Parts: sequence; structure tokens; C-alpha cells
Amino acid sequence: MRPPKSADRELTETLSHFAAELTYEAIPGRVREYTKDLLLDALACALAGYRGEDTPKLMRFAAALGQSQESSVIGGERLSLTGATIFNGFLITAVSMCDVYRPTATHLQPVIVSPALGIAERDGASGRDLLVALVSGFETAARIAAGVDYPEFRKRGWHGPGTIGPFGAAAVVGHLRGFDAGTMATAFGLAGSQAAGTFAAWGTPSVKFHQFRGALSGLMAALLAEQEFVATREFLTAPDGGFYSTYCGGSAKEAATARLGEHWELEQIALRPAPTSAASQGIVTALFDLIKQHDLKAEHTKRLRIHVSPACFEAYKNRLDYNGKWEASASLHYTAAVVLHDRELWMDQFEPRRYDDPALKRYAKECVELLGDPQLDAEQAIVEAHMQDGTVLSAHCKASKGTPENPLTRAEIEDKFRRAARGRLKHAETESVLATISRLEDLKSVRSLMDALRAPGTS
Repeated sequence: MRPPKSADRELTETLSHFAAELTYEAIPGRVREYTKDLLLDALACALAGYRGEDTPKLMRFAAALGQSQESSVIGGERLSLTGATIFNGFLITAVSMCDVYRPTATHLQPVIVSPALGIAERDGASGRDLLVALVSGFETAARIAAGVDYPEFRKRGWHGPGTIGPFGAAAVVGHLRGFDAGTMATAFGLAGSQAAGTFAAWGTPSVKFHQFRGALSGLMAALLAEQEFVATREFLTAPDGGFYSTYCGGSAKEAATARLGEHWELEQIALRPAPTSAASQGIVTALFDLIKQHDLKAEHTKRLRIHVSPACFEAYKNRLDYNGKWEASASLHYTAAVVLHDRELWMDQFEPRRYDDPALKRYAKECVELLGDPQLDAEQAIVEAHMQDGTVLSAHCKASKGTPENPLTRAEIEDKFRRAARGRLKHAETESVLATISRLEDLKSVRSLMDALRAPGTS
């Protein structure tokens, strides 16, 4: 007789079976469609990522990792499977516009979409195969994240993309490769052995390293498990050095598996319409509401008083000075000032010619006031526009644009993709990609999608 399973072991087995055995028919239609949104949004972020200030460095790094050219770079050329996984992962996060699973502040698109595309293209997987694998990867990662005691996790300094993300990456690759539950559990063990990344990197672009390195970690974990390399099949819950015991000091919360296959945690992944920090999204949403409702203009606005959560205030209160695109995008003061002045927030707002404008810098530093408000949480914000005539206009953002409570529509994501694709893809390819994603289940081979996503003139 086999010994009884512990609850912890059942958690690992449950997630492994789910990730390996998920079928198209078991996924509700709304979840399939939202997963298409996640994929399309990730592609838009990647195309926009060519305007990231560190993109040329990562391009050279990725190219140096291997000389083969079997895998496509989104909006670029071909690299090795390793190089494309890393570079596509970086592109998706390069301009701070990718997703965030808010309960653990974890970006999952760069970690999961990148290796999924690489393996699906290599193997000639169908669009339906890719779609189901993406659901498997996103839901696995989101469930592992949902099981985390986040205050304790954060207290210990861990950063979600590099610690939680590799499990989702291993799941998406393992599903595409047809793993059984045992092999998937091994892949989780190997993913966990590489899970790393702390908030010591926060405040620098190296936080993005956690994301593309997490993508590579999951890819390596799955491909090594496929070779029957032996690893623990209980990494998530092992009492000595397991994920939950080590990263947050206890067992997984019930949410890790509760109603698995009925409740879909991936629907809690938020998207971002604008290339700026997740913390800025509520401010941006409120400001655009004021612009739309009151025709708010900078020349009539004496100052902005911005109320944010206490945690957000402590993290961003001193970011008045900035040098470079990334620092500008991480400055709440600058982001608010440029939205007010330009009534727009896209790539041009984070170019040197804009963020170095002396008048705009002065306004950001002297006329934008940041306040901590204990009544606010997460990215919530209240923006007060104090006008030259003494009146005060106010907007309260309870849920920023792109969150599950205030979602981006498919049409808005398509517009985001079109804007990001300008200058990288031809119009015909842009529209072909949009049509393909909308009917992803009908795609015979992901290779045709990746052909359309490469830059014109590359092969």
C-alpha cells in the first residue's frame, strides 16, 4: 500500500497534472479570448520594446549566445532558440508596458510568451496547441503566485518574475512538448532550482533581467526534464528549501489550487496601455479622465496634487530627478507632468528631447505634489488639478485602465499593437498578425505567425 499523500504533495501533483493535461475543451471561451489578449498585448509590448534604451545591449548579448538562427525575434531577425527566448523576453518588458499580476507584483508575459513562441515555432505547433499551452503556463504561474504569503515574500526581498515566473515558463514549454504529470513535476523542480531575483535590483533596469532570465530558466528546466534528468518532484512544497517554505516561510495558501479548472486566476493579470510603471497607471487613468471630462490643459493648471497609496508614496516620492528613458518612465512626477502637457503617453514622451525639456522638468519638480493616502491601495490614485482661477478639479481612479475591473478591450489592444508595429512591420503583416491572433485556434502552424512578425527583409 502506498503511504498517504500529504496536502503539500497533493498541491504539487495537482498543479503538475493540470499543466500537463489541460485541453482546449476544458478552457472556457472567455479564458481563451483573454489569453489571446495576453498574447497580442505581449507582441505589442515587444514591438514597442525596440525603443528601449537598453535594447541594443540585449540584442548584442542575445546574438552572442549562439550562432544558429532557428528562432524568430519579434520585429527582428533570427537568433538561436536561447538568444530569441532571452531577447523576446526582454523586448516584451523593455519599455515597462507589459502585464502585472497585481497580488504579487509579477510580470508574466515576458517569462511565458517568449519560450512558448520559441518552442511552438521550432516544432511547428498549431495555434490551438499554442493557445492551450499559454493558458497552462499563465494559470500555473498565477496559481503558484496566489499561494504566496506576499507580505512575507516581499519582506524577504523576493521579486516575482524571476522566482514565480520560471514555473509558468516550464509549464508552457512542457505542455507544448507533451509532458506527462511526472515529467512536468520534474520540470517544476528544475525551474525552482533556478528561481531567483530580489528587490535589490529595483530602481535599475536590471529588474528586467529577472524576467528574461526567468524565461530562459523555464525553457532550460523543461528541456532538461525531457531528457529524464532527475530532480525533486516536490520543489514547491519541500519543507527544507522548497518554494513556499523558503520564499515566504510557510505552506501554500488554499488559493493555489482552490477550484482549479473552474476559477481562472489568469484573469487577474492586468495589462498596461501606456509605457510607464505599474504604479503610474492609476495616475494616468485619472489624468486622462480629467482631460476627457474637463478638457484639462497645462496652461490653465497651476499644480497637480496626487494622492497614492502609502507604499507607492514611499517607493516613488524621491524620483523627482531622472536620467534616461527608464528613470523617466519610473518617475510619477514626470509621468503626470507629461500627460498633462502632451495629453498623450506613448514612446515619444520618453525620448530625451521630451523628458529633458527644461520647462517640463521644472513643472514636474515644482508643480507636481505626491501625497501618501492610507485610504488608497495598490495603483489607486486621486488626482487634484488646482487651476489658475482657483477651482479644483478631481478624479478618483479606483481601478486603472487595463485591470480586470477596468479592462482594455480587444479593439484597444489591437490599436496598441498597430501603434507599436509602425516602423517595424509592414501594414499587411500587421493586419495579418491581428487576424491570426483573433482566429488562433485555426492556425495550422505557429511558424506562419512568426514569419509575419519578423522585420521586413529578414528570412
